[in-house]
Amino acid sequence: MTAIAQNNPRLTPGTNHVESWFVRANDPHSPRAIWIKATVLTGSDGTALAQAWCSVFDGHRTHAWCLDIPLEAARFEAHAIGQELEVGPLRLSLTGRGGDSGGKLTDDSSRIAWDFAFTTDPELGAPLSMLPSARLLDAPVPSNKLVTPFPVATFTGQLEWDGEHWDLTGWHGMQGHNWGTEHSPEYAWGQCVFTDSGDDRPFAMIEAASGRTRIGGRISPLISMLVVRRGAQEYRFDRILDLWRQQPRLDFPRWSLRMRGRDGTATLTMTADPAQMVCLAYRNPARATSYCLNSKTAAVAVHVAPVNGNAFELRSEHCGALEFLMPQPVSAVQPIV
Repeated sequence: MTAIAQNNPRLTPGTNHVESWFVRANDPHSPRAIWIKATVLTGSDGTALAQAWCSVFDGHRTHAWCLDIPLEAARFEAHAIGQELEVGPLRLSLTGRGGDSGGKLTDDSSRIAWDFAFTTDPELGAPLSMLPSARLLDAPVPSNKLVTPFPVATFTGQLEWDGEHWDLTGWHGMQGHNWGTEHSPEYAWGQCVFTDSGDDRPFAMIEAASGRTRIGGRISPLISMLVVRRGAQEYRFDRILDLWRQQPRLDFPRWSLRMRGRDGTATLTMTADPAQMVCLAYRNPARATSYCLNSKTAAVAVHVAPVNGNAFELRSEHCGALEFLMPQPVSAVQPIV
């Protein structure tokens, strides 16, 4: 599936539906990152809402903003060459090669403005789905779907945070799209782009998730997926129902995952500092609000032992995107946005 097809809106007004498009960029040299997201929420009762999100991370300093507007005042459009999304002051344009975004958000204590563009990486940036089959994207299970139209992207542009200027040129990150009838009851999700210390070029990436879904009114055990790309090689651990081949452990603020599959074995560990996270209140159309404990500067360690080839390790001190979704907030991560 192409990046354009992966980003097409799945919105059906009048149904319980939540859908988001999000972009993350990391400074390869320091624990700085920006994350923006456009969300649409509709309910079977006729309610309809759009949200503009932005979070920034700079060592121990973080901040997050969220703006709610009526859905009829927002724009979620698809055309032959991409998508155009507007939620209040947030704009996101997507094509088959990348995209660009601009916007500004303010609250009582802080202000953010950004203007950036990104292009896909020629070797690592092919559209990605961790699910083993594209048919599952239209199936009732899992109840929330995730695709990554641009798993590795390079950025240009800038942001202004309370008068401080950041040059985003040479930053790396990704763009994702998810949708479903609700947020997953619980999950950990992680993604990381690994860059060469010499020339800052991306040479590997990982994306993984451990989450629960609703099946027949019941909540499932944790189901995990993991994909590793390194150079021209891709290692997939996507047999999502082989629970005996998965060992996930969600121990906030640490997530570990061991996977076995036809490509070998892989072990992932991601750890965030609660002082460097934000807590985002994620509304559900017909269920209680969930809370996303969100880091974009997590430490990442991956060990892969392929069936064919030598084992290798990937490490990053501060370029990991790590999210925990929980039914209740955690006091160590404040404030709740």
